[in-house]
Amino acid sequence: MKYMCLIYGDEANHPQPNTPEMGQLMEGYMAFTKDIREKNVMVAGDPLEPIATATTVRVRGGRTETTDGPFAETKEQLGGYYILDCKDLDEAIAYAARIPTAAFGSIEVRPIMVFD
Repeated sequence: MKYMCLIYGDEANHPQPNTPEMGQLMEGYMAFTKDIREKNVMVAGDPLEPIATATTVRVRGGRTETTDGPFAETKEQLGGYYILDCKDLDEAIAYAARIPTAAFGSIEVRPIMVFD
């Protein structure tokens, strides 16, 4: 079964570029990604651009409306994702716990719906 791991973090508390903390975080991501690729668990995964680049789309009354940003009521924003092919939710949670951002942010694990 496929699971999406949505990676949330607070951009204000995220390690800054060109710092030892960012280097350590990126090494953690590279090691995690290498491991799940070698185990054929990774289906897809990408980081997202900062929240300032987000556009929210709504259709109201047949008219498309766009606004800048997600206007989330939380400090944590979606920063990336992995799609993993795991035998069950327990395995997906075990992999999600190894995603480096889990140490200071959160990882939402959701099964991907399959249409027959």
